Amino acid sequence: MKHKINPTVDCVFKAILGSEENKNLLIHFLNAVLEPDSKIKEIVLNNPYNEREFVADKLTIVDVKATDGDGCHYQIEIQLVLHPAISARILYTWSSIYHSQISKGDNFDKLKPVISIWILNENLFDKVDDVHLPFVLYNQKNQLILSDDIKIHLLQLPKWQSDEVKNEKERWIYLFKEGKNVDVDEPPEVLCTDEMRQAMETLDRFSENEDNYLLYQNRLEATLLENTYINEVARLKKENEQAWQEKEQAWQEKEQERQEKEQERQEKEQLQAKLDSLLLKLKENGID
Repeated sequence: MKHKINPTVDCVFKAILGSEENKNLLIHFLNAVLEPDSKIKEIVLNNPYNEREFVADKLTIVDVKATDGDGCHYQIEIQLVLHPAISARILYTWSSIYHSQISKGDNFDKLKPVISIWILNENLFDKVDDVHLPFVLYNQKNQLILSDDIKIHLLQLPKWQSDEVKNEKERWIYLFKEGKNVDVDEPPEVLCTDEMRQAMETLDRFSENEDNYLLYQNRLEATLLENTYINEVARLKKENEQAWQEKEQAWQEKEQERQEKEQERQEKEQLQAKLDSLLLKLKENGID
């Protein structure tokens, strides 16, 4: 019996989009998501898949980095669990690639665009319905784009709920969202394209090969532990914030009570002062 393989586990994800034998899949994925005016035809992998990078460090952050024929850089990463600093991390990884293009003394005109694509297993923006969220440096008031060099794309997998795949981008989204439940020997019709069959061959290798499956299991366990840690930190942070808010509320209530008592004391003093003044006037007029 074959094992079901989740394509969002980092070693599988990297093997699908970041291996030399699957470079055509990376090109297909980039064209599907970005829909460029001029199709990407050639790509060079800057950090091709190597199973040793997963074995050496169970918590290695794994992404796919590539460069096209025009020198444009691409970074693709899968994120299963969001953490509070995810937005900062997205910007940091983008800026690291952009900054690495030149050294001291180089001209800024050597810089080429960097496009980051983040596939999110949880919604970063719950209040919007869009699955695909592109971001650029944009002045809203004057509708100006500062530079085309920065482009960040988020694919929020949970937002895609359709049963009908209308284009190649949605086909990839379907694979990453539902691939863990797919029978690679009898895939649904939506995955019966040349590219999807090739991607499922990678799933099949992790399912049937003992070493690959052991690697998958180890990475899955590491991912679960990391996710548990992230969730526990988030839970403790929420509890601490709630405890602080309760203490703050209790302090505010005590402060309000103190202010009310102080106001009451001042009112009594004012009344007593008026009474004393009145009694003094009566006494001055010979009335006891």
